[in-house]
Amino acid sequence: MSPDLLTKVILPASLFLIMFGMGLSLLLNDFKAVLKAPKAMAIGLIGQMLILPLIAFAIAVLLNLSPEIAVGLIIIALAPGGATSNLFTYLYKGDVSLSISLTAVVSLIAPFTIPLVAALSMTYFMGSAHEFNLPILKTILQLLVITLIPVALGMFVLSRWPNAAKSIENKLKWFSLFFLILIIVLIVLKNADNVFGFFAQAGLATFILNVVVLGVGYQMAKLAKLSHPQAVSIGFEVGIQNGTLALVVAGSLIGNDVMMIPAVTYSLIMFFTGAAFGWWVNRKSA
Repeated sequence: MSPDLLTKVILPASLFLIMFGMGLSLLLNDFKAVLKAPKAMAIGLIGQMLILPLIAFAIAVLLNLSPEIAVGLIIIALAPGGATSNLFTYLYKGDVSLSISLTAVVSLIAPFTIPLVAALSMTYFMGSAHEFNLPILKTILQLLVITLIPVALGMFVLSRWPNAAKSIENKLKWFSLFFLILIIVLIVLKNADNVFGFFAQAGLATFILNVVVLGVGYQMAKLAKLSHPQAVSIGFEVGIQNGTLALVVAGSLIGNDVMMIPAVTYSLIMFFTGAAFGWWVNRKSA
């Protein structure tokens, strides 16, 4: 996965389109709605922005992961939810408006938190003499361009042409899911000889992380006495990450092939664990 068409063009372009699609589903009132459910939003934000990275850090240390795999695990943990988490929430009868609101709010914060925490994790796991550097300010600006700007453009289109926006958004929602799978397939095909090596290096860590945080997000919401649909939403928001964003950060912005591996394995695993989690919580509540 050397710097090439995939990491320099396809990944950033696909993320831009995915974030544009998210913007097509958002109104300013959606952000005001955050104030109507402050408890649920607070639990979701704590779970996603604090508990999730801390669990990833603990797993990296306990499993004694190689430095680059450890940093890659932190990066996928820092990524917000995306269209996939919203889709899972919808399919398994969660609170879709809460899911979208959490995805939107965390996506606004992520361009600032990802570069800072990723840089700190690189220093911790790789030391000060590592080959790959992450200029924080430049990375923040790059993430703003490919995340917040397309969201803002999508919101503008929705405000001016709501019917067309809804039609495009429905297509882009499935496009984002398809494109994430396609990107992963391209990465796997390009590195066919190393696929088993990917899972040997990061499979166990990403599986543990994914399963644990799905459960932790759900149980946090239950302990806070939130409704079942809200708990389902928070479980998916904490447990299903925007793999495309993590791949862009690791592969396009940092330019480290190995750091992409946890994002690849996590993105593959989360479809199966997410489906199992959705079946379990709905069976449990029946």
